[in-house]
Amino acid sequence: MEILRDRADAGRAVARLLEPLLAGDDALVLGIPRGGAVVARSVADALDLELDVLVVRKLGVPGHEEFGFGAIGEDDAQVLDQATLAMLGMGETVIETVIARERAELERRVATYRGGRPAPRVRGRTVVLVDDGIATGGTVRAAIAVCRERGAARVIVAAGVAPPEVIESLSHEADAAIAVLVPRRFEAVGQWFEDFRQTTDDEVVEALLRV
Repeated sequence: MEILRDRADAGRAVARLLEPLLAGDDALVLGIPRGGAVVARSVADALDLELDVLVVRKLGVPGHEEFGFGAIGEDDAQVLDQATLAMLGMGETVIETVIARERAELERRVATYRGGRPAPRVRGRTVVLVDDGIATGGTVRAAIAVCRERGAARVIVAAGVAPPEVIESLSHEADAAIAVLVPRRFEAVGQWFEDFRQTTDDEVVEALLRV
């Protein structure tokens, strides 16, 4: 079974797939923290592109946070999975409580990672959204919405690993969606990496400072 060594290795492999898609575009690489920022650092280094982050947060079901019902992003972007909400029967008060908690964490991360710097210019540019892996695509959809709102000319989603049905779905929402590994039997992102240690806030900041 083919697996990726670590996030930096994933970034180099992603860069090889991206190069023909960019064709000299004025591209901006945006990592989705935390792990996606490390992958994005390798992509930006390999292709000599500008790097920043785009912060999004999954909205998890209380008590079962790994099970998401949507996501939020910068610029008040919000994507809710209405089918999941209907199945769970979650009330508006619960939903709003989760959103408020995740919005506070999102704002904390933006302040930590950018340190007061403004968000990079997106309008009219090709944006490459990079993550280490994509399980369902919820957080990436929120990131796509932010990029569209900010006026990106093209949005390309790139990851180390993602299931084929998710890549197919995202390819209709973004201008392109790629992954180094697209396994049909997909249980978790971490199973496709030799080293999948949790990325820290300090590592994200370091990745952004290494220019």
